[in-house]
Amino acid sequence: MGRAANDGYAASGATVTLVTADVSRMMNLDTTLQTSKERFEHSEIPNGAARSLSVVKNAAATPDARLKLFEEVILPHLNAAYNLARWLTRNEHDAQDVVQEAYLRAFRFFDSYRGGDGKAWLLEVVRNTCFTFHRREKRNLTSVVFDEAAHTPAVNPPNAEASLVEAGNRTILQDCIEALPVAFREVLVMRELEEMSYRQISDVAGLPAGTVMSRLARARKRLEECAKARNMESLK
Repeated sequence: MGRAANDGYAASGATVTLVTADVSRMMNLDTTLQTSKERFEHSEIPNGAARSLSVVKNAAATPDARLKLFEEVILPHLNAAYNLARWLTRNEHDAQDVVQEAYLRAFRFFDSYRGGDGKAWLLEVVRNTCFTFHRREKRNLTSVVFDEAAHTPAVNPPNAEASLVEAGNRTILQDCIEALPVAFREVLVMRELEEMSYRQISDVAGLPAGTVMSRLARARKRLEECAKARNMESLK
């Protein structure tokens, strides 16, 4: 399966505004953050950051400097965070809630960031927040209806026939990705839509690289089989 970065979801302007406002409010309320080890023992903080060779001592930084660093390193990956949350929750509003909560957690525990890949660090927080959200809400995700309107192409196709073909293929692809088990769906989204490396996915998911590659291969195979079956059904 080729790269499909354009087939992902982007955070809305409202989501961007809410996230930045939440971070600003937290900054005002919590200008001196605790840095003791006990604070992080039971938190959902990425492990990959600890393996980074580059160390960012943001725990000792001033509040303004810390906020600026967060805005430079973490905030630019808002679309990637929303894209992953949208595919994992399969619901636009839940994805927005997850992204807001994930960014608040990321900012609250930004002291644990030790440099390196900010995107992978953030997406691990988003992934953990998604799973926490699922457990808390006790949602039956298989009953959520996919919102196709959120993924309407921005450019008009050249003609009506091409439009129907493109829309049909896009819908089949989305439905087949939605049907994948979450363990396969998350690695597929990170690899094919976010174009992350196996090492990055390994850090985010907390899995050996070999397991990531195995799950990705199985996800691609299931996706291919699903797409073929759906196409055959459409021809009947």
